[in-house]
Amino acid sequence: MAISRDWIAAAFLYLLVAAAAAEEGVARVAEQATEEPSFVLTLDAANFTEIVSKHSFIVVEFYAPWCGHCKRLAPEYEKAAVVLSENDPPIVLAKLDANEAANKEIASKFEIRGFPTLKIFRSGGKDIQEYKGPREAEGIISYLKKQVGPASKEIKSSEDVDAVIIDKEISIVGIFPEFSGEEFESYIKVAEKLRSDYIFGHTLDAKLLPRGDITINQPIVRLFKPFDELFVDFKDFQVDAVEKFIESASMPKVVTLDEDPSNHPFIVKFFDSPSAKAILFVNFSSEDFSAFKSKLYEVAEAYKEKNIIFMMGSLDASENVLEYYSLKKEQAPLIILQDEAKKYLKSNVRSEQIATWLKDYTDGNLKPYIKSEPIPEVNDEPVKVVVANNVQEVVFNSGKNVLLEFYAPWCGHCKKLAPILDEVAVSFAEDAEVIIAKMDATTNDIPAEFDVKGYPTLYFYSANGKIVRYDGDRTAEDIISFVKSNRDAIISPESGAEVKDEL
Repeated sequence: MAISRDWIAAAFLYLLVAAAAAEEGVARVAEQATEEPSFVLTLDAANFTEIVSKHSFIVVEFYAPWCGHCKRLAPEYEKAAVVLSENDPPIVLAKLDANEAANKEIASKFEIRGFPTLKIFRSGGKDIQEYKGPREAEGIISYLKKQVGPASKEIKSSEDVDAVIIDKEISIVGIFPEFSGEEFESYIKVAEKLRSDYIFGHTLDAKLLPRGDITINQPIVRLFKPFDELFVDFKDFQVDAVEKFIESASMPKVVTLDEDPSNHPFIVKFFDSPSAKAILFVNFSSEDFSAFKSKLYEVAEAYKEKNIIFMMGSLDASENVLEYYSLKKEQAPLIILQDEAKKYLKSNVRSEQIATWLKDYTDGNLKPYIKSEPIPEVNDEPVKVVVANNVQEVVFNSGKNVLLEFYAPWCGHCKKLAPILDEVAVSFAEDAEVIIAKMDATTNDIPAEFDVKGYPTLYFYSANGKIVRYDGDRTAEDIISFVKSNRDAIISPESGAEVKDEL
């Protein structure tokens, strides 16, 4: 199941606000020059492969010199590099300017899409993992020290238990009759793959472990968590099965979207999940909040095998998410469910309606909700306005050749392109078979046929249904030439004859 761009964007909007609040007052120290040598290795296209291949463990920051977040990270990264150089074994930190033309091929190879991006390279670069730890020196040091050495720590004493099973953290412990055999090997493979996200341990002595019956039928995987039922067991040692179990069991039954930083990792996991996602937006201080919370937990338990995950969002903390979906606080309590590219919505829902509404969804009886501006009553400008509710009519079912721009009102490049598109549209004003159009991608759902990751993005949908992305120069002459080169001849419904392009 594909991850919806909408949910990724909504998660980003929420976390952006939280991050901005956390970073308020941070001094801009990156501009301060230093004469001291750096403990962070500088990599480039010439030495990247050679240096990475020499290290069993090395962390690489992909950065851009103009990036504000990179500038803020730089002194923290340097402090961490100094301390980690004294670790046993030393932990090497490096950086690569991904904005430098000569290095862009490396950045593309490792799918660097934002700055700064940190990756952990193991075994000479054969095993690559995302760095998912803190961005300040102390946190970087603590996180990376846990990433070196064995992926799973053997538990032989209460002190070992304290090092693996940590309050407010998710820990996984494999309990075995012996540290050999297919089950143990599979467990270690999972630990190696997921060590950046979780703490792993293994033991022969179940009596050392807290929380639960010590008479465990070995082998077994036990996941400890600071919420819901506190621990859960699993006995299938197929690698894929263990991975899925961990990803599922490590998510709260109902994720809380609020201003508490301890909930942020679960919010990220929620939006990253390929499962269908249901969010209930409600006022946490309302008289009926307890009833909503109780009902949502009840429903989440009932649907845990239905590939649906649940979140409860505070109205105070969800303002930007609601705005993204063009929803109003006045519609709350409201529940929205995202399943791939489709969304379903119920405004002013009552707690006793939630279970029935979800049953209607699983039975296929709900009509999808489409985020759309109103269809324009007057649409007589050279560049036609397209919204989600008329995109089928204007683009897909019109039988015409349509150049469609996806833009954002705040985008400077979009503003610069606007008069150019007007010029293009005027040049085709007498051509009834060509439409130049635009869609505000911030207030309308983007059709799944178009891959829009930035603004402006232009696509051409020909009369015969051919979709071509426009990546040429943004001049009227180049765009006009592109339209003429990609348009299809139109079949006249009256005569059955082709209407020839006059180029």
